[in-house]
Amino acid sequence: MAKPNKVKWGVLSTAGIGVKKTIPGMQQGEWSEIVAIASRDGKKAESVARKLRIPKAYWSYEELLADPEIEAIYNPLPNHLHVPWSIKAAEAGKHVLCEKPIGLSVADAKTLLDARDRTGVKIGEAFMIRTHPQWLRTRELIRSGRIGDLRSIAGFFSYFNRDAGNIRNVLDWGGGGLMDIGCYPVNTSRFIFGEEPSRVIGLVERDPEFKTDRLVSAILDFPSGQAIFTCSMQLVPYQRMQFLGTKGRIEIEIPFNAPNDRPCRIHIDDGGDIFGSGITTESMTACDQYMLQGDAFSRAIRGHGDVPVPLEDAIQNMSVIEAIFRSAETGRWERV
Repeated sequence: MAKPNKVKWGVLSTAGIGVKKTIPGMQQGEWSEIVAIASRDGKKAESVARKLRIPKAYWSYEELLADPEIEAIYNPLPNHLHVPWSIKAAEAGKHVLCEKPIGLSVADAKTLLDARDRTGVKIGEAFMIRTHPQWLRTRELIRSGRIGDLRSIAGFFSYFNRDAGNIRNVLDWGGGGLMDIGCYPVNTSRFIFGEEPSRVIGLVERDPEFKTDRLVSAILDFPSGQAIFTCSMQLVPYQRMQFLGTKGRIEIEIPFNAPNDRPCRIHIDDGGDIFGSGITTESMTACDQYMLQGDAFSRAIRGHGDVPVPLEDAIQNMSVIEAIFRSAETGRWERV
């Protein structure tokens, strides 16, 4: 078989998620090639390029977008820069994989949708979990009826960060727990139910200094059942997702930060007793979800399959997030 015609990628900024996770992952892919990185701090771009063996380093985002060799852009900029720089990339004729959340609001994200339709490029949201085998297997098991009818999803995602200099603690830049990590249980609940929630209710506690949401709990009301989750930026690091049906339960052990150097596990409980004697465990071969995400997007660019998380899906996710924030203000159920 002929080798894939790799898509040539450029990266906007030396953000940690890109340098530590996405770029190393994509560099292992069969369909993706990182050829350039840009930073407003040119020396930093050059340093990262040397460290990660990226051929070109640019001292501005504009220079990178002007490079005719680059076909696609990975955008890991702070949340408030997702839409403006993704639009600039689209207008430069580049496909765009943009970090989550896609923007600061539904209205913000819809301007990106307009840019995609106007320019004809492909744009997607970087929810790397959606291409990981543990999530695809969980959805397959649930759709096969392994746990009966799915009725309830429960999730938790937390870590501790009170660094005033961290962008996640800057309100005007889209900081806060719901946008940063709460978006994951929202996204995966929609993904596994295969439906959209009609209404939500949310409770938000804000940091007294940063004014960002530091503790959020929500209920999402789906046609087939309910999803509940809590996320926090000021609790012990922890994550788990559970899916409960009329005949059984599935638990994903490390749902979001899946390691690339060891197998991931999902636990399937037939509900025989509360001591877990009916639990069987499936292990997924170790893989890099950032490599899988990059290759899936690159294949879509080459005409082999669809963008894993298209903008329409990203906008629906943002709609749920907005409704949770509205509910926290009104104290009522809010329509999505």
